[in-house]
Amino acid sequence: MSAHTVLFELGTEELPAGEYESMAKILANAVESGLEQQGLAMGEVRMFATARRLSVLIDNVQERADDTEQEVLGPPVAAARADDGSWTPAAIGFAKKQGMSPDELQIIGTEKGDRLGIRKITEGVLCADVLPEVVTQAVNSIPVSKRMRWGRERHEFLRPVQWLVLLYGAEVIEVSLFGLTSDRVSRGHRFHGHSFVAIPNANVYEATLREQFVIASVDERKTLIKNQISRLVSQDERVIVDENLLSEVTGLVEWPVALRGSFDKSFLSVPRQALISSMREHQKYFHIESPDGDLVPSFITISNIESTRPESVVYGNEKVIRPRLADAAFFFDTDKETTLASKALRLERVLFQRDLGTLAQKQARISDVAQLLSEQLGADKATIQAAGGLIKADLVSDMVGEFPELQGIAGRHYALHDGESEAIANAIEQHYWPKFSGDRLPDSPEAAALALADRLDTLIGIFGIGQVPTGSKDPFALRRASLAVIRILLAFAPSASLEMILTTAKQSFPSDVLDEGVVDTVKAYLLDRLPAHYEDQGVSVDILRSVTAVGTESVGDIDCRGLAVAQFAGSDAANALAAANKRVANILTKVDEALPAIDQGLLSEPAEVALHRALTESQAALDAAVANNDYPKALSNLAKLREPVDAFFDNVLVNADDASVRLNRLGLLKELRGQFLKVADLAVLAR
Repeated sequence: MSAHTVLFELGTEELPAGEYESMAKILANAVESGLEQQGLAMGEVRMFATARRLSVLIDNVQERADDTEQEVLGPPVAAARADDGSWTPAAIGFAKKQGMSPDELQIIGTEKGDRLGIRKITEGVLCADVLPEVVTQAVNSIPVSKRMRWGRERHEFLRPVQWLVLLYGAEVIEVSLFGLTSDRVSRGHRFHGHSFVAIPNANVYEATLREQFVIASVDERKTLIKNQISRLVSQDERVIVDENLLSEVTGLVEWPVALRGSFDKSFLSVPRQALISSMREHQKYFHIESPDGDLVPSFITISNIESTRPESVVYGNEKVIRPRLADAAFFFDTDKETTLASKALRLERVLFQRDLGTLAQKQARISDVAQLLSEQLGADKATIQAAGGLIKADLVSDMVGEFPELQGIAGRHYALHDGESEAIANAIEQHYWPKFSGDRLPDSPEAAALALADRLDTLIGIFGIGQVPTGSKDPFALRRASLAVIRILLAFAPSASLEMILTTAKQSFPSDVLDEGVVDTVKAYLLDRLPAHYEDQGVSVDILRSVTAVGTESVGDIDCRGLAVAQFAGSDAANALAAANKRVANILTKVDEALPAIDQGLLSEPAEVALHRALTESQAALDAAVANNDYPKALSNLAKLREPVDAFFDNVLVNADDASVRLNRLGLLKELRGQFLKVADLAVLAR
C-alpha cells in the first residue's frame, strides 16, 4: 500500500521567541499521536518552527490503515439453546444487539469453552479523510499563554493566524481553522522572499522555503548562528554563547546573518555585568571576551536580512547600543557620588513587606543573625558587622534600578570605591549567592553567614505571618531560599542544629509579629525540600524520610546518613532488614505495657538466645560507628543481624502463653528496634 508525506504548516504573525519552539513540538507530537490512534503507520516525524510558522512533517504516512478484525463474544454455547433446541433469550438478545439473527452467529472457541459470537472486519481509515480532524485536535492542544483576537471574528490564538498549509504528498487536504481554509500556499521571508509560495509536494517543503530565504529547522538555524559567530572572532578572542540567548535569537530570525560591531573603549570602565546586560537583555547581542576574561569593546548581532550594505546594518546597531551603554555609564558615575552608607539610610523608606517592616529593618536583622551564627560558620564577626550594614544599600542605586540583575554586583563596586576592604565588598556581592539552582556558593564564611541569614530572615518572616507558598505561587521565592539554606549549611556548617539556627533567626523579630510555631513550620518545610537537593544523587524520598524519622538535627548528619542508606538500600540485607524492621514496629505499636529489661533466664528457644547474643555483640560496635558518623560501617554491622532476626521470626512465637515470656520477647524486639533506629528507620523502606 502506498504512503506519502504529511505536511501541516500554521502561519502566523511573529510569535514570541520564548514560546514558538515548544508550541511546535507540542503540535508535532499531537499530530503524530492522532495518526497513531487512527492506526496509520508512519516514518520519521520532524518539527519545524520560526517566528512566523509552526510546522510538522511526517514521512511515509500510510495511505489507508490496515483492516482490523474484532471478536465480539456472546453467551456460552451451552446457554444459547433451550432443551427443545430453540434459541434462548440470551442468544436472541445478543444477536439483536449485533443487528443479526441468532442463526448468523458463529461459534468461537475460547479458553473457557465455546461461545457464540461474531468476527467483525473493520476497514482501515483513509489518511486523507482523518487528517483534518487530527490536525484540528492537534492545534487545539497547543497551550497558549495569552490569547488574542484579530479582525471581526472571535478566533483566538497567541498571534493572528495568516495561512494554513495541509498536504498529503502533492494533494491538498482541506481543513478550516481560524476562519481560513488550507491550501498549498506558504509565505517566504518577509523581506527577501515572495509573499506567496506554492509548495508543490510535502517532500520539498524545506527546499522550497530555503529558496525563499527561510530556514525552517530550529537546530539548523542554531548551528548556522554558532558557525557564523565563530568566524567573526580572532584566535585570541572568544564569544560567550549563552544558550538562552541563542534560543531567543534563533526564534527572531528566519535567515540568520551574524555581524560584528563595536563600541567605545571608554565604556569598559563601567562594571562588565552592566555592559553585558545592556547588550544581551536589551539588544540580544553576544559579547566577546579576551582569553583572560576581560570584556572586548565589540559585540555580535544576528540580523534577519542579508544586506548588500552590511556596514550600514552594523552602524545602525552601534548607534542603538551607544545610548544604552551611555546610560549605564551615567548611572555608575552618579551612584559613586554618594557612599553606600548614605544609600543605606534611604532603605528606611523602602518597604520589604507590610508586616515585616522596611529593607533597613531587614538588613539590620540579617546583620544581627549573621553575627550570632558567625562562630558556627567560622566567620569573622567584625567583617560581617561591617558588610551587614551595607548589603542592601545598592538596591536604591540608579544602576540597580535600571539593571536589577546587578544587585550585589553594583554594591561590590561601590564598596571598593568607598574604600571598603575586598572581604567586605565580596560579602556584599556574594550574600546573593546562590541565585538559582546549581549556582555557585559564597566563597567566604562571612559571605555565607550573610547569605544564610538573608534566606532565614525571609523564610521565618514570611512563614511567620502565614504567607505559605501554594501551588505555583511563591512570590518571595521561598523554595529557592530553602534550597540555598540547605546548600550553605552543608558547605559551611554541616553540624549546626537546624532548631538552633531557626530559633536564632526568629529571635531577631519583635515577639508579637510571628506565629509561635514558625520554627517547627520552617524546619518541616526545609526537610520537605531535601528530595529536590538530592534528586541527582540517587537518594530517594523514602530514604530521606527514613533518616529524618530518627530525629536528626543537622543537615550534615542527614547528608551522611542519607548517602549511606542510599548505598545500602536495594541490597538483599537491606530489603530483609527493612521488612523485619517494619514487622517489629508493627508488633511494638500494639504493646500497651511497659517492657522490662531482658531476663536471660527466660530465653529458652535457641533462636531467641542467638538473637540476644547477636544484639549484645553488635551494640558496642554500632555505637562506636554512629559516634564517628561512620554510617556505612554502622549499616554493615546491622546487616550481620539478618540471619539471627530471620531465625527468630521463623522459630519463635512472640505472643507466648506465659505473660513473662511474652514480655521478655517483646523486650528483645524493642532492643532490636532500638539498634535499627541508630541510623535510620529502615521500616520506611519496606515495600
